[in-house]
This record gives sequence, structure tokens and C-alpha cells, in this order.
Amino acid sequence: MDEKDIRILSAIARDGTASPEKIEDATGIPKSTVHYRLNQLRESGVITNDLYDLDLEKVGISITLISEIWAEFEEGYHETVGEKLASVEGVNQVYFTMGDTDFIVIAHVTSREMVESLVEDYEAISEIERTSSKFAIKTVKDEQNPLNDFDVETLIEELAD
Repeated sequence: MDEKDIRILSAIARDGTASPEKIEDATGIPKSTVHYRLNQLRESGVITNDLYDLDLEKVGISITLISEIWAEFEEGYHETVGEKLASVEGVNQVYFTMGDTDFIVIAHVTSREMVESLVEDYEAISEIERTSSKFAIKTVKDEQNPLNDFDVETLIEELAD
């Protein structure tokens, strides 16, 4: 990736669009170049899909559940337990972590009943020793695209060839 690619990716993250015209307006990079670069970024796997962000609260999925999971240690457990956690209905993100907690699991659900069902599903996994779940009372920041958390110049400095 070079500076143009990073500017294009930052515009996509910031504006939520992959429209070459809108990216040209945001970056000053000619539309034909944007179109070519978008195709290259797709072919290389950097861009994997078209994103449509949703307001989960308006959809009715207003509870964010953050769960810490402790599991039995054995060789490869991070993969097998991680895959089992990821397959639980309602689970959006699974992270294998270092430290006291083995996994952090994020789920967005509609009700307390769904929370209870999710925790039961976690605890039904034989390798799970213990869980601790928390409700998010208020979302302070929920940036869907980490590129938006950096200044474009920082990204260019850190990522450009």
C-alpha cells in the first residue's frame, strides 16, 4: 500500500462509501485512479466487502454484552474454544487474550432473556470453566472502522511502503 491507497481507505472509513466519485471529492485523487485502486485493494483482499453500518438500537438490538471467559488450558484450546464461542448465536466478536482472561466475547442482543440464553450457551461448552458478563450501560464510542481512530498522516507514516 502507498499513500494513495491509505487516503482512499481512510475516506471509505470516514464517509462509509466506496463510491469513486465521493472518494475523489474527499481525497482529490482522480476517479479513474480511485476505481483502479479499489479494484486492486479488493483483489489483494484488503477490501473484503461493501459496508452498510446500522444503528443497532433502532433495529432493536440495544444491549451490548461483554463477557470474559476462562477455559481449561490444553494444547490448541484457543482455536477449539474460540471456534465454539464464535458459533454461538448472537456472538459478534471473539478475542483470545493474554492475561487472566482467556477470551473476551462481545454480543449484541435484544433482551435480558437473550443475555441469559447466551451465558447458558457459553457455559454449555465443556472447556469453559467460568464466565463473567457485563452490560454496557452507555456506548461512549463504537467506531466500526479502526482507520477512523488515526490521523491520515499517522497512517501514511506507519503503513505506506
